[in-house]
Amino acid sequence: MPLQGRHPYDVSKSCADLIAQAFACTYEMPIGITRCGNVYGGGDLNWDRIVPGTMRSVLRGEPPIIRSDGSPLRDYLYVDDIVEGYLRLAERLADPSLHGRAFNFGMDDPKSARAMVEAIIAISDRPSLKPVILNEATHEIYKQYLSSEKARRVLGWQPKYTLEQGLRRTLAWYREYLADPEKTSERRWNGHASG
Repeated sequence: MPLQGRHPYDVSKSCADLIAQAFACTYEMPIGITRCGNVYGGGDLNWDRIVPGTMRSVLRGEPPIIRSDGSPLRDYLYVDDIVEGYLRLAERLADPSLHGRAFNFGMDDPKSARAMVEAIIAISDRPSLKPVILNEATHEIYKQYLSSEKARRVLGWQPKYTLEQGLRRTLAWYREYLADPEKTSERRWNGHASG
C-alpha cells in the first residue's frame, strides 16, 4: 500500500520510510524498513497506552478506563515477536534485493480496544471487572492495522506468541514490577488506561 500520511505524526513516519529508501537506493546501503502494529510487552511505563494502563488497573482491582467508544481496531504484537522480525530482516540484508524494502510485522488479527481490555481482564485475577467506556476520544483512527504476508513469505517470519500468551507474559512482568517497593513513585495513580 502506498504511504498516505495525512496528519503530522503519520507524515513523519512516511518521511522516515522515504529517507531510508533514498539512502538504500542512492548509497546502496543495506537498509531494511520495518513497520509494525501496536507493540506491547513488559517495560512500557506509558500508562496512557491501553496494555500497560489496563494491566495496572486490573492489578489494582480497579475498572480499566477506555477513552474511546471501544471500537477502534488495532493490530497488537508482543515485543519478543517484533524483535525476532527485526533480527530476521537484519540477517537477510546481505541480499541486495532486500535493500530499501519495507516489511510489516503483525498478528494479522486486529482487535478492538474493548476486546483488548476484556482479554486482559480475562487473564487477570479479577475477571469480574468491567471496563468504563468514556467515549471521549477525538480524532481517533478507527481502523489501523497491516498485513504481514510479505514478511511471512519473504523472510519466513511469523509470530511465536498468541495474543493470550503475550498478554500473560506481559501481565507477569507488570505484576512483579508493581509489587516492587522501590517502584513506589511509579505506583502513584496518575490516570487510567487508554483505548
